[in-house]
Order: sequence, then C-alpha cells, then structure tokens
Amino acid sequence: MQEKYKNFKKKNNNLPTINERIKFPEIRLIDAEGEQVGVLSLDDALKTAKNIGLDLVLVSDKSVPPVCRIVDYGKYKFTQEKKAKEAKKKQHNASLKEVKMRYKIEEHDYRVRLNQALRFLQASDKVKATITFRGREIQHVNLAIALLQKMAKDLEGVSEVQQLPSRDGKSMIMILTPKKAN
Repeated sequence: MQEKYKNFKKKNNNLPTINERIKFPEIRLIDAEGEQVGVLSLDDALKTAKNIGLDLVLVSDKSVPPVCRIVDYGKYKFTQEKKAKEAKKKQHNASLKEVKMRYKIEEHDYRVRLNQALRFLQASDKVKATITFRGREIQHVNLAIALLQKMAKDLEGVSEVQQLPSRDGKSMIMILTPKKAN
C-alpha cells in the first residue's frame, strides 16, 4: 500500500503542506477537536475543512495513509515555533573547558585552578585538566599523576572522572564531567 503514496511526496520543502498543496489521494483526517474522523479522499477532507472555515494541514507524511489535521494554520504555526523556542532554551550543550598547570604548582595557584574547574563543572561543562612538561620534567610523570588524582579527589563531590590521567605527548590530561543530579 505504500507504493500508492510514494509518488505524492512533497516536492518543495519551503512551502507548508496545507489545503491544495497536499498531493495524496487519500488521507487520515483528524478534526478540530482532535477526534479521528477516519480515512477520506483529499477532496472530502478539503470540503470538510472549508465548511468549518479552517485549514487542512499535513501532520505526518510518513504514515500510511498520511495524517492531516483540521486547524487554524496561523495558530498551528505559532505554537510549533513557540515549542521549538522552548526546547532550544532548555537545551545546554556541554563544552570542554581546559585548566592548565604544571606539576610544580604552588598551593595558592592550585586552589585558583581548582576554583576554575569547580566553576566550569557547576555550569555543566566538562573540564580537561592538563599538566604540561618542559625539558627533563617528563621524567616526573608520577608527580603529575598524583596532582591530577588530588584534583579529582578534591572535586569528587561535583564531578566524576571520565578519562583517567594519561600522557599525551609532552603533557598529561584528565577529563572530568559534572555529576548527574538525581
């Protein structure tokens, strides 16, 4: 039965599929109150919509037969845009923030980096803690691992370790993610 509807897909995606722009031979109709009327021919559905003074809007062209609804198109479009805006507002893309330091860091400087990482985690961002080595410092990898583990322990209330400390060329990195709120 799907073959019957294949050739009637919309050709111009810029125009909304309402009223005469719907090109399917028969559709499943939902009336203005949200009740399902049934499968009707396109002409009968258009007549029903015109009699009420509303528009016939294509809701889903993926189902067989396609689903159309009788609504006021202006209101329908407004509510769709409003829902999309609300969904976009609630969405937060977690970005990766970096905190750089050396393994020979003083206590005060370490506290500053710790507070930066804490601020990033509270803003729901991931934190990449990086320790860079210069020259012969690469021999003291164990001190860098100890420092990163200390940072993970200090931030364990608000974060969890996503990637354990690992060497990456002349640096060592560890990635922390914010804890999920229950």
